[in-house]
Amino acid sequence: MNAGRICLAPDYALVPEESIDEFVQATVDVTSEMYPDMKDNEDFTSIINQKHYDRIQGYIADAKDKGADIVEINPSNEDFSQQPHHKIPPTIILNPTEDMQVMQEEIFGPVLPVKTYKDVSETVDYINSKDRPLGLYYFGEDSKEKDYVLDNTTSGGVTVNDVISHITMEDLPFGGVGPSGMGSYHGYDGFKEFSHAKSVYKQSWINLNKLAGLVPPYKKKEDNAKTA
Repeated sequence: MNAGRICLAPDYALVPEESIDEFVQATVDVTSEMYPDMKDNEDFTSIINQKHYDRIQGYIADAKDKGADIVEINPSNEDFSQQPHHKIPPTIILNPTEDMQVMQEEIFGPVLPVKTYKDVSETVDYINSKDRPLGLYYFGEDSKEKDYVLDNTTSGGVTVNDVISHITMEDLPFGGVGPSGMGSYHGYDGFKEFSHAKSVYKQSWINLNKLAGLVPPYKKKEDNAKTA
């Protein structure tokens, strides 16, 4: 979608170790079905300019130099080296390490780092080791596992068995948490967020502040003890 140039596009995918080959093949198959060709295909989005084209290509080159396996999805084997569009084929980066630029910067392009795990607890630990994300996406039909992931992670929003779609629901508050943003909007939550409720307090005929000992003369602890 928009060649990954969306703020809610996944930064990385965490895939069960035993399913990685199936995941990659499914990604290649689905992408090839949507984009049998890409270079002159108006459905496949260009990168906005040369600067960001070079930036994204730099992430891919850095990952390759540092040992990652690169899977370029290019169904028609088109030559993207000379083109006016700044297009980059969808690219999977397998087993990236944390020192790679692609794992440190916001990608904002058609590149998906993919890490594997053996136990789902590893995914929770990994997500929690980083800044709280704007979106988290869980894929699966195991409700117990889904609840475990959602109950033990914090994110701006969640979509189950899809990505990005929670932003389309006007009844759900949308926003980030911590480094991914603050506050939320959409519907009632948006009205609350961008409105200011003026607080008005009317003191009762009995001054509760004085009764609570919040104004002088203050009682000493010994007096309180005697009174008690």
